[in-house]
Amino acid sequence: MAKITSIETFATPSVGIVRVRTEDGLEGYGQVASYHSDLSAQVLHRQIAPYALGADSDDIAGLAERIVTGEHKFPGSYICRAVGGIDTALWDLRGKREGKSVCELLGGKPRKLAVYGSSMSRNIKPEEEGERLKRLQDTQGFGAFKIRIADNFGNDVDRWPGRTEAIVPAVRRAIGDDAVLLVDANSGYTPKRAIEVGRMLEQYHVGHFEEPCPYPELEWTAEVAAALTMPVSGGEQDCDLAQFRRMIRMQAVDIVQPDICYIGGISRALAVAKMAEEAGLPCTPHAANHSLVTLFTMHLLGAIPNGGPFMEYSIEETKWLDGLYMNNPFQVTDGHVTIPEEPGWGVTIRPEWLEKAEYRISSL
Repeated sequence: MAKITSIETFATPSVGIVRVRTEDGLEGYGQVASYHSDLSAQVLHRQIAPYALGADSDDIAGLAERIVTGEHKFPGSYICRAVGGIDTALWDLRGKREGKSVCELLGGKPRKLAVYGSSMSRNIKPEEEGERLKRLQDTQGFGAFKIRIADNFGNDVDRWPGRTEAIVPAVRRAIGDDAVLLVDANSGYTPKRAIEVGRMLEQYHVGHFEEPCPYPELEWTAEVAAALTMPVSGGEQDCDLAQFRRMIRMQAVDIVQPDICYIGGISRALAVAKMAEEAGLPCTPHAANHSLVTLFTMHLLGAIPNGGPFMEYSIEETKWLDGLYMNNPFQVTDGHVTIPEEPGWGVTIRPEWLEKAEYRISSL
């Protein structure tokens, strides 16, 4: 047993790195969820650190659940985003202690993973989207892509009239019939409209329909899933394990998509992957940017038996991550990325980046 002696955060509004140190002198790096990360760092020091300081660094899953249970009067996103920073740093620390990658700690083996190119844009015109995805297909070997349809949160509107009906066939023509095409509505529809759109998507052999309805409305999503032959996916926004149990029990989704940083780290994401496995469902975690969440997802997918055929890989430029890594772990070759073999996460954060971020420490 090695006690946790200090927790440091290096935060910007977009990304927050966490460093945990133990009494034996080891350290590990993790990350709170992206976006408003400076606020998550404040929550970590105020509400999370009192549970973690002095705790056994090897009891990662137990610590995460003690914190979430102990802070039951503050359920939801910020607690879990902050917990994820501690959890992921402790997995890195354990890997360094044992000389193993996190993937190996989880029972897997570092290897290549197929990825799908994930578009985050709703402003791009259909023809332009098709052209850029075709270029990535030709230059980097992507065999699958995901595009965005609809607009926002159950309003049954498009970014502009007719965009969804135009972009799906345009992209299908551009990437060909052999490539996998996925779509994400980001909570865009009521059930009636989602089913109408879903039947159009089925005509173009879309591989999954992600978050068709507002994510808290599990009954709405279940109605869509029951009406379509195409798989429905969801779960990226959810951080309550009980909500995932409901989601799976009521067959609201066919593919389960926790986000490791939103849900509270590797330990809680593993719990969701196990729920999905027991129900016979694949687990394809959400990983929408090239912060550490994509690296965490690589290690997790290298270990779980019910990982989906492709991992999400953003194709968007992220200036707010410039200068973060000493060694870029996200190189796509022939449509695949490779899980690092080095101990822990297998990545080094640039000291220069840490020096520029807002710094806080909690210690014994």
